[in-house]
Amino acid sequence: MAGAQVEVRGVWHTFPGKGGGLRVLEDVSLDVRPGEFVSIVGPSGCGKSTILRMLAGLLAPGTGDVLVGGASVGGVPGRVAYMPQRDLLLPWRKALGNAALGAEIGGMDGGRAREKARALFGRFGLVGFEEMWPSQLSGGMRQRLALLRTFLIDRDVLLLDEPFGALDAITRREMQGWLQEVWQADGRTVLFVTHDVEEALVLSDRVVVMTSRPGRIAVVVDVGMARPRGVADVVTPEFSRLKAELLAALEQRSG
Repeated sequence: MAGAQVEVRGVWHTFPGKGGGLRVLEDVSLDVRPGEFVSIVGPSGCGKSTILRMLAGLLAPGTGDVLVGGASVGGVPGRVAYMPQRDLLLPWRKALGNAALGAEIGGMDGGRAREKARALFGRFGLVGFEEMWPSQLSGGMRQRLALLRTFLIDRDVLLLDEPFGALDAITRREMQGWLQEVWQADGRTVLFVTHDVEEALVLSDRVVVMTSRPGRIAVVVDVGMARPRGVADVVTPEFSRLKAELLAALEQRSG
């Protein structure tokens, strides 16, 4: 696609093992436009996280290519900001130090990284917790801190792999509203993996449905609802129609 910022082109991938290995992806192609929020949903093991790991440069595709900003990134880390499923906060660093870590790894001076992190604590709802240890933070705070660390990495593309998967329903709903606000103010391109169809509809411009392993793209659904989206939108006829469409696609393709 002309103007796409993230491109997955005809990717096939097999993890080595007995009997020819385990094929997880089969002829997957996907484009994400600049500033777009796209979610990927699908059954466990269908290759959603594998796609993100390829775009993060942690894994090279067996066949095909993955590109960010027109440059091939398979096996080339450092082109995107990537948040894996677990928050991976360092227990020996306080909140401010954890927030600054990504920027420091990216080459920013430690003092400057902490200044930039401190300036964003209010935007991420963490003012007053700068000197707390990770063990003293709630699950929602830990996730916000991990996202702040990711946002501080100066890259145009954010890859978020089920960042709210371990949270309770109330905290998860709060985090969805908060992420919408932060993303709209920030304007970066987001590729978001989730198992939750409702979460995908609340957050996304488009939702990609994958089949069971080996993962292929079954359908891409445009979400044309106005933003911001919240609890009131979840009970509207249009939201219910889109949710039914996604669930039907998942049931049809997960056999």
